[in-house]
Amino acid sequence: MRVLLAGGAGFIGSHTAVALIEAGHDVVIVDNYSNSSEEAVRRVGQLTNTEVTHYEADVKDVDALNKIFDENKIDCVIHFAGLKAVGESVQKPIEYYRNNIDTTLALLEVMRSHNVKNIVFSSSATVYGSENKSPLTEDCKKGTCTNPYGWTKWMMEQILTDATVPDQDLSVILLRYFNPIGAHPSGLIGEDPQGIPNNLMPYVTQVAVGRREKLTVFGGDYPTPDGTCLRDYIHVMDLADGHVKAVEYAASRKGTDIINLGTGHPYSVLDIVHTFEEVNNMKLNYEIGPRRAGDLPELYSSAQKAKDVLGWEAKRDLADMCRDSWNFQKKNPQGYKK
Repeated sequence: MRVLLAGGAGFIGSHTAVALIEAGHDVVIVDNYSNSSEEAVRRVGQLTNTEVTHYEADVKDVDALNKIFDENKIDCVIHFAGLKAVGESVQKPIEYYRNNIDTTLALLEVMRSHNVKNIVFSSSATVYGSENKSPLTEDCKKGTCTNPYGWTKWMMEQILTDATVPDQDLSVILLRYFNPIGAHPSGLIGEDPQGIPNNLMPYVTQVAVGRREKLTVFGGDYPTPDGTCLRDYIHVMDLADGHVKAVEYAASRKGTDIINLGTGHPYSVLDIVHTFEEVNNMKLNYEIGPRRAGDLPELYSSAQKAKDVLGWEAKRDLADMCRDSWNFQKKNPQGYKK
């Protein structure tokens, strides 16, 4: 199949591009590089020994999308495009709603006019809210989100689901991610956030490489084994493999389906810190700080449905995640910048 990766130059998109190409699919990437790098696309080509078809364009731009769909016979879309920083979304709610919802509407409009019937959406465990208890299953009720970023995922899921009502040939797969970390084992592609990292692992690696002075762990008094928050961390290459399975599954069905992509195993913040130190033979400068507003003590998935429906399960462990994250950072101290 020929798969369009909207936002495909980003962290998860670039790794998924590699996995799709290695599985025998053709890939077309469209990205405006607002929070990614064209260098990542070049390295995807280097890893797969292919010339990756890619366009610099905004996914909100219907005219640009029409041109891409006209020039490429697209079989399936994976929708990664979107602003994704939780804290920034609180400061810039209008920009987040405009960008994230408009990209979804533009893709659906152009898919409809080109008779493309399969879309896989990059959703998030944030849509479960705080009302549900872990492990979270796909039939848990969608909850109340705590920030505009989470609400955009919530709303985009609803828009995509509603689109399958009038178009009964449309296949929508909502993939709810948990916490992707790690990198391609080559160290050529990995997570390269712009500005101060919002997520734990890139902050850890930037402290390790000397770009940040220290890591602050938010809260050490939660009702967990070591007092720090528990989360479901998943290797980005396992996540990428899940997208390959989802693309192939989407082509065989109609309507909407929701699938968690996680390991089903919670790790604490200090598990991450100490495993990183152990596998990479170093000490991290960190301190325990006050709790951060909105953080739940634990949040992790049930990954059983992905195994049952997609035949997929995570294969890589926390040591792999920590080792590969550091391998990318030490080979690219400033990220994709030369």
